[in-house]
Amino acid sequence: MSPRAFTLIEVLISLAIVALAAIVLGAAYANTLGAHHAAAQRATAGHAVEFLREQVLNEPERDKVEAGGDVALPDNRRLRWEAKIEEAPVPDLFNVTLTGRIDGGANAAPEEMTHTIMLLRPTWSDPTRREQLRTEWRASREEAKDK
Repeated sequence: MSPRAFTLIEVLISLAIVALAAIVLGAAYANTLGAHHAAAQRATAGHAVEFLREQVLNEPERDKVEAGGDVALPDNRRLRWEAKIEEAPVPDLFNVTLTGRIDGGANAAPEEMTHTIMLLRPTWSDPTRREQLRTEWRASREEAKDK
């Protein structure tokens, strides 16, 4: 009777399979860490967008919104932002495009962001232009009723 054992080839093949499994699991773990880091960066940028929205919504003066600003964020980062305000074809309605750049932080690349909101701001409207838009809107409504 000879003792039963694995041959050298069988041992090498099993080691190769274990090594491949370790490589696949390591890659999956690295992808998970990368996705977690990207989600954390998006969440930080999302908080900055929410902060900017609040700033714009609470600012009654158009000139201050158009001037933009520079805000300190956690982790020694800075948010530099500006706003482009365009009049919509509806009286007192404005399309506000916020653009910002987050700089600084530990080993963080600068982040660019753009966010667009529609604001109803009668105080931002030129009274003459407001009346012109209202007249045009009424005329278009009358045409629509006649059809």
